[in-house]
Amino acid sequence: MPSDNQKVLITAALPYANGPLHFGHIAGCYLPADCYARFMRLKGIDTLFISGSDEYGLPITLNAEKEGRTPKEHADHFHTINRNLFETLAISFDHFSRTTCEGHAETTQEFFLDLLKNGHIEDKETEQLFSEQEGRFLADRYVVGVCPKCGYDQARGDECPKCGASYESLDLKNPRSKLTNSPLTLKRTKHWFLRFDHFKEPLRQFLKSKSWKNNVTHFVAHYIDNLRERSITRDSRWGVNIPLDGTDGKVFYVWFDAPIGYISMTKEWAKLKGDKDLWKSYWCDESTRLVHFIGKDNIPFHAIFFPAMIMGQNTPYKKVDDLPANEFLNLEGKAFSKSDNWAIDLESFFKDFTTDQIRYTLAANSPESQDSDFTWKDFAMRCNSELVGKLGNLVNRTLTFAHSKCEGKVPSMGTLGADEEALMQKIKERLSEAALAFEGYHLRKASQLLMELCGLGNSFFDSQKPWATAKDPATRKEMERTIACSLVVLKAIATVAAPIIPKAADTIFALIGEESGVTAWCDQIEPLPEGRLLPKPEILFSQVDDELIATWEAKLLTKDESYEPLKDLIKFDEFGKLDLRVAKVVEAEKVAKSQKLLKIVLDVGFETRTVVSGIAKTYPDPKALIGKKVLFVANLKPAKLMGIKSEGMILAASLQEGVELPNLTNAEPGQVIS
Repeated sequence: MPSDNQKVLITAALPYANGPLHFGHIAGCYLPADCYARFMRLKGIDTLFISGSDEYGLPITLNAEKEGRTPKEHADHFHTINRNLFETLAISFDHFSRTTCEGHAETTQEFFLDLLKNGHIEDKETEQLFSEQEGRFLADRYVVGVCPKCGYDQARGDECPKCGASYESLDLKNPRSKLTNSPLTLKRTKHWFLRFDHFKEPLRQFLKSKSWKNNVTHFVAHYIDNLRERSITRDSRWGVNIPLDGTDGKVFYVWFDAPIGYISMTKEWAKLKGDKDLWKSYWCDESTRLVHFIGKDNIPFHAIFFPAMIMGQNTPYKKVDDLPANEFLNLEGKAFSKSDNWAIDLESFFKDFTTDQIRYTLAANSPESQDSDFTWKDFAMRCNSELVGKLGNLVNRTLTFAHSKCEGKVPSMGTLGADEEALMQKIKERLSEAALAFEGYHLRKASQLLMELCGLGNSFFDSQKPWATAKDPATRKEMERTIACSLVVLKAIATVAAPIIPKAADTIFALIGEESGVTAWCDQIEPLPEGRLLPKPEILFSQVDDELIATWEAKLLTKDESYEPLKDLIKFDEFGKLDLRVAKVVEAEKVAKSQKLLKIVLDVGFETRTVVSGIAKTYPDPKALIGKKVLFVANLKPAKLMGIKSEGMILAASLQEGVELPNLTNAEPGQVIS
C-alpha cells in the first residue's frame, strides 16, 4: 500500500481510435484501473489517473480512406464515441486526452533525440514491399502472396494459414496488396531502428525487482532473451514527424509514440491546472508509484519497450512499478467481434440497463488470471439475485423498517450483545479483506466480499427478527439495536461498493443521512448518530426481466443486417441467358457530382466497355482499381447514368460498410463464368 505522502500515477492503455470499444476492453483494463483509482482516492492517496486516444497509424489511414474521411476526422469520430462510453461507465479519469494533443509531437521527438544522442538509434536502408498502384509501403498485415513453403496462394504477410509456416513478408512469392490485389515490388527506403538489444541486461535487472503476475513475468523474461533492433519509423504522413532533415514523408511508428502519450497527456493536464511543471512531480519523482493497467496483448510494449525507451533518456522519467495485465473477456464463449456480429450494441444496452449493473457484473467476473466469459444468463443472475436480492433487499428492508418502527430516525444502539459484537467484528474483517483486494487489483474478490457483507446483514436481520421484537415494549430496545447495527452494515456495504458501483454507493450514503457521497475509506464503521433523520427509502436496482434477456440473447444469433430473402426460383435456361465474363479494369475515375459512382473502363478480352458502378465509397482512390480483375455482366442492356452510357455491370458483395469485389487471380479477360 502506498504511504500517505506517496503519489500514485495510474495509466490505462490508450484505446485505438479506429473503432468503438466493447465490454471486453472495459473488463480487461479500464474498470480495474478505475476501481483502483477510486480506492486510492478513498484512502487519501494523491492519485492521478491518465489515459487518452491513440490516434496514429496505418489502420486509421486506410479505414479513413474507406469512409471518405481524413485520418484526423476518423480519429475524431472514434475518440468522441469512446470518450462518451467512458463517461457513461463512470470511468473517473483525471484527464482523458489524445495523441493528437498539443505537445505530444514535441515530447515524442524529445524521446527520439535523447535516444539518438545516447547511441541507441541507428538508421539504415532496407527493401520493403511497395504498392505502385496505391503509392505506399504496406505492413505485413496488408500483404498476401504465395507461401514460400507450401505454395498456398492466399498466404498472409508473415504466416501461412495452410501449413503454419512463419517467414518474412519479403519471402512471399508474387506478393500483392490485400487491399486492392495489386502487385507489390521491392523498394529501398531509409528508416531508424531502436537498438533494444542494448537494454537486455538493464531490463533483466529491472524485471528481477518486480513482483508481477506470473503470466507477465514469464512472458517478459522470454521476450527479453530475444530482443533485437526494431524499426521505430515508417513511410507515411499521418503521425509524428521525425525531427531530422531529409525525413519528409516519414513518421514514428504508432507503437513508439503511443506510450509517450501518457507523459504528454500528463503535461497537458498540468497546463490545464495552471502549473506547467506539475507533471514532473509525478513522472520525475522516483517515489511515485506508477501502475500501467493493460490487457495481456499490450505486455511487451509496457513491460519492455517503454521501460527501455525511458532507460535511454536524459530526463529521469519514472518506470513502471506494477503491471496488472488482465486476460481477455469473451462473449458467450467467443471473442468479441463486430464484423461477425458477435458483439453488444452499447448504445442500446444502456437504454435497457444501468451503469452499475454492468460495472458490478464485469467486476465480479473480472478476467484476472484467465480468460472469463460474459453471458446474458450470468448478467441476469448478478442483477437479480445479487444486486436486487441481496444488496437492494437489505437496504430497502432496513430503511423501510426504520421509517415504520423508528420514526424515520437512527435508533439507539445501546449496549451490544454477543450477536452484535460478532457482527461488528465480521464487518471489520471484511473491510480489511476488501482493502487488500482493491490494493492487489482483485476485483473478483472485492465483489465477493461486497456480497458477503450483504449476506451478513441479511442473516443478522433475519436472526434478530425485528418485526417480532417491535411488537413488545419490553423488547423494543432489541429491535432498535438491530436496526442501528443494520445501518452500520449499510455504511460498510457502501464503502466497499464505492470503487465498483459508485452511483449505488453514494445513494446508500444519502439514504442513511450522510451529507456527501462516499469520500473516505473506513477501516471500522462507527455507529450512525442517534436521532439522525433518514430520507425515505428508494429502490436501488430494478429486476431484469427474463424476456428482455432472451431478446438480447437472440440478437447474437441474428445478423443486424438481416439476410435478403431469396428471390423466386428460376429455370436453368433463364440463368443461361446471363453472359458473365472476366474483365480487367484499365481506367477508373470519379463521376462528377456523385459520391457513389465511378466511371470504369474494362478490358473484356475482345473489346473495351465503359460501366458506371456504385463502389466509390469503398474505393475513394479509383486508381486502386486499375489492374484488378472483376466479374462482369456483359449482356446487360446499356443505360445512361449521370449522362454516361453504362455497358454492363460489375458484380460485388454488399457489406454493411461497403462492397467487396471477388478476388480473381488466374482467369483472363473475356473468359466466360459458368
